Order: sequence, then C-alpha cells, then structure tokens
Amino acid sequence: MSDPTPTFPAGLPIYDALSGGADRSEILIITGMSGAGRSLAAGVLEDLGWYVVDNLPPQMIAPLAGMMGRGDEGVWKLAVVVDVRSGEFFQTLIQALEALRQAGTEHRMIFLDTSDEVLVKRYESVRRPHPLQGDGSILTGIQIERELLNTLRDQADSYLDTSEFTVHDLTERIARLVDPERKRELTIAITSFGFKNGLPMDANNVFDVRFLANPYWVDELRHLTGRDAPVKDYVMGKAVAQEYVERLVRVLAGTLPGYVDQRRHQLAIAVGCTGGRHRSVAVAEAVAAAFKKRGLRVRVTHRDVDRP
Repeated sequence: MSDPTPTFPAGLPIYDALSGGADRSEILIITGMSGAGRSLAAGVLEDLGWYVVDNLPPQMIAPLAGMMGRGDEGVWKLAVVVDVRSGEFFQTLIQALEALRQAGTEHRMIFLDTSDEVLVKRYESVRRPHPLQGDGSILTGIQIERELLNTLRDQADSYLDTSEFTVHDLTERIARLVDPERKRELTIAITSFGFKNGLPMDANNVFDVRFLANPYWVDELRHLTGRDAPVKDYVMGKAVAQEYVERLVRVLAGTLPGYVDQRRHQLAIAVGCTGGRHRSVAVAEAVAAAFKKRGLRVRVTHRDVDRP
C-alpha cells in the first residue's frame, strides 16, 4: 500500500546530518511514518538520478548493496524505501543496517515524520485505511506504527517533520539533503511546430509567429526551411521579427528565477507558424541563440520541419 498523496501547508521543523560524496557509491534508506511523504521522496530521488527500490524487505538490502558500483554501468546511488508494508521483515531492518556497518558499507537514513493530526487528515482525505489499523481506527494504526518506529527514528541520520510542508517544500528538502552542492540547472527546451499539425502537448508557453511574412510564398524559398540561411535572412531580416525575439527573450528570462526556485528542470517553449517549416523554425533558432548568449542551457527541436 502506497502513501496517501501529501498536500502539505508551508513550514519546516528539520535537522539533518547528511553529507554526500558524488565520487563513491551511496546507499540511502528512506523510512518513517506511512503518509509522511515517502513515495514523494522516492520520486524526487529518481528525478535526481538515484536507483530507487520501494518496499524492499530489509534482508535484501545487503545483497543489493553488494551489487553496486560494478562496471561503468553499475548502480552508484541506491535509495531503498522501507516501511511497515514489509510486515515482519520490517523488524529486521535494524539488523540489516548493522550488517551494512559491519561490512563497511556507507549508508545514510532519512526518517520522515508527521503529526498524528495531519496523518489522520491525509488518510481521511484519500479514504484509505492505515496499513496497521486492522479493525481499529486510523489513529490506532498510526499509534502502533509510531511505537514500532521509535528506535529507528532515533538512529536516523536525518529527520524531516513534514506536517507543515508543501509538496515543493519536501522536494526541496530531499534534494538539498542528498546533494547540498548540486547546482540548479534549467534547460530551455524550444520547439518549432505548425499549427495545422496540432499544438505540442508539453509546452509551458506557446507563441504564434504567423504575423511574420511567410517565405512559403517566395518561389525560391518555398523548398527550403528555417534552418537555411536564405529563409533565416528573409524572416529575421525584418525589424518586426528582431524586435519580437528581443522582447520574447526578455520576458521569458524574467521568469527563469521562478522556475529555478520551484526546482523545475525545464522551461518548454513552443513557437508556431502555419506549417512549421519556415517562420517558426527561424524564430526558434533566433530565440535559442539569444538564450545561449546568456550562458543558458538550450535544446532546440523542429517538430514539423521535415513534413512534406
């Protein structure tokens, strides 16, 4: 049974003792109260490049750790989510962690916690029982689980009380704990397209450049695309196109700090014309070049440029 989806209001009681080393293999144990955000934490770690195993019996941790870091394609960052769904296996987690210590295997543990009141509200909001409540109430299950986890909580390297966290708060805290030196890099993904072929599904912002003069109606340019110099010169040689690109880049650049603050990895921009072969391609290339001059990471895709 997976955690109820947490929707945490803001706040942050937190202490931690995590320190990472990107040049060696790492094992991270994620545990804590059911409903405190373990599933969300696992998703964050996957996005950060960790190999995540959910609901793993503790007896399997040591064998899995022994398989890490073998060869160039080996797993170097392993995150294991362990919780009461493991039944009687959960009781052996302490012994499994001791086995890792005796073997000299580096590992760290994050314990996620939440107040009883907030946990009850989360379970009630998703209309699901607590995994340990049996015939009792949700609160009964929470209290049983909390008693089971007392010793484990005291042994954790890091403790997060998510009672007043938003989803973004928890994402930020997990990312900061596992890799405090990680640079927040944003990719600007620019896609040119043709409106007659439909809108791109994953664009954050869509811009229409059908107001620009269309090279399609120039016989010597029709068979070319916006990647060819004659078409680029025709489209971008007009003052209106140059001014449009300058203003567009200036407006979008102003939004980038917000995307970074929200730990968004990508800003997806779509630039469209009628067929997606001439104007949108030339403008997309011009916007990409302007962002690259600012030292930003840019990826350009021309979705419809090769359509007949």
